[in-house]
Amino acid sequence: MTIVPITSPDLDASEISWFAALCSDDYQFLGVPDGELRSSWGHCSDIVKTAEAQGFRNILCPSSYQVGQDTLSFVAGCAPITDRINLLAAVRCGEMQPIMLARTVATLDHMLEGRLTINIISSDFPGQTEPSPFRYQRSREVVEILKQAWTRDEINHEGEVYQFEGLTTDPVRPYQSGGPLLYFGGYSPDALDLCGEHCDVYLMWPETVEALQGRMRAVNEVAERYDRTLDYGLRSHVIVRDTEAEAREYADYIISKLDEAQGEAIRNRALDAKSLGVSHQSKNRDDADEYGYIEPHMWTGVGRARSGCGAAIVGSTDQVLTKLEAYHAMGIRSFILSGYPHIDEADHFGTRVLPQMKTCSLPHAYGRVPAAVPETPLGVGTRR
Repeated sequence: MTIVPITSPDLDASEISWFAALCSDDYQFLGVPDGELRSSWGHCSDIVKTAEAQGFRNILCPSSYQVGQDTLSFVAGCAPITDRINLLAAVRCGEMQPIMLARTVATLDHMLEGRLTINIISSDFPGQTEPSPFRYQRSREVVEILKQAWTRDEINHEGEVYQFEGLTTDPVRPYQSGGPLLYFGGYSPDALDLCGEHCDVYLMWPETVEALQGRMRAVNEVAERYDRTLDYGLRSHVIVRDTEAEAREYADYIISKLDEAQGEAIRNRALDAKSLGVSHQSKNRDDADEYGYIEPHMWTGVGRARSGCGAAIVGSTDQVLTKLEAYHAMGIRSFILSGYPHIDEADHFGTRVLPQMKTCSLPHAYGRVPAAVPETPLGVGTRR
């Protein structure tokens, strides 16, 4: 029995995703920059190709301004070099005019032939700070406009931030039926309301099992007010080795050269550095034991040198697999994993754990991806 009602209660598989380190977030030693692991097209596209070869079903392409490269440009570049893995593109709502964003998403969805998923982000932009309620109102309107673009003949929107009337959706019709799945998270009341009404997969960062269950109950309560159910996802780092001792030893190894001042600087440069979610990750480190663990196999040390997701599942193959299976039983259907360095850890997880898991692509499980090229202007529909 899942913790709360979910959209896919009978799905006996998990969407196992990896992470493309687009935002200067690949290291051998955390906090110690390595030119060979920079967020270049060459290195990050190698991460994507490695993840696909290992059998990961999706890969998160994150967004930042201070470091790294542009997300949507990167995703477009991945279209011709992949043919199986989905791309989870992070979109900061408001960075692009919503109608033009709808067209960009539709173009990418056709380029990827339905392998596009979207991670909705509400955050400040470089050089400006806005009240949280406004940011979430803007995100809500962007999502509502995207959904109109994907499901209606016209876009008609009268909002506080955007106003559009009578725009044809011909140029923005996506490859997938109903458009790409929307993954997003957040813990504030505004975030929960937006997720409860509109998201398909509610993403969480690693915490204790009890805390995660509380997150699921909180957003489900909101979703029920909109007569909806959600699926749930967990974004976590991972270190898996043949034995627990080897995994814990490697965890200590990757932070062995960390300068605490440099770690703090890395955490603070992120656009979401002061968000409620990040503060919870910081509290996890405060509550951890002397070795950095908040519960068996959940290590917070990785959060000493990064913002956002700040903990890792650490253990032997059987221990990591058992923990993921327990999460699945709770109702978590999507896992977005990463490790340092990203290519090496994709190989460790891909050879040890993935072969023992039944995996799926959530867009396919949802029936979003058509069996043939759709009758859209960018597909095989009437040319305008």
